[in-house]
Amino acid sequence: MRIKSPAFEENQPIPPMYACDGENYNPPLEFIDVPTNAQSLALIMDDPDAPTGTFTHWLVWNIPPLTAKIEENSVPERSEQGLNSGGNPGYMGPCPPSGAHRYYFKLYALNKKLSLTPNISKMELEREINQSLIEKTEFAGVYSKI
Repeated sequence: MRIKSPAFEENQPIPPMYACDGENYNPPLEFIDVPTNAQSLALIMDDPDAPTGTFTHWLVWNIPPLTAKIEENSVPERSEQGLNSGGNPGYMGPCPPSGAHRYYFKLYALNKKLSLTPNISKMELEREINQSLIEKTEFAGVYSKI
């Protein structure tokens, strides 16, 4: 299983339109070779370089397993979103206070749909992921404020 973006290459700069300096849209993402036995997918985007510890930018779960991509500025139908570290549901683009930060898009193939309440935290989502994980992959980009 792999995840990539047509908007930027692995470990390369994330375009400003996907960050706080721009439109703050989620970038388009593509999913390749998802296991055929997956019942759902989950996605976590985070920044391990944040000064106060890892910052959660996006939590999405119950993504249908046949989803091949997430379009720019959208969420797959029937999927659910949790809280980012800013305390809001949905995507929050890169916005490092200084320097370049790494942003990881982690894709999880799961053996079931998750029964979670809306607006959960990353910790709660990870606990559920660990109980039903089939496979995991990740893709990273970097961002520095303009």
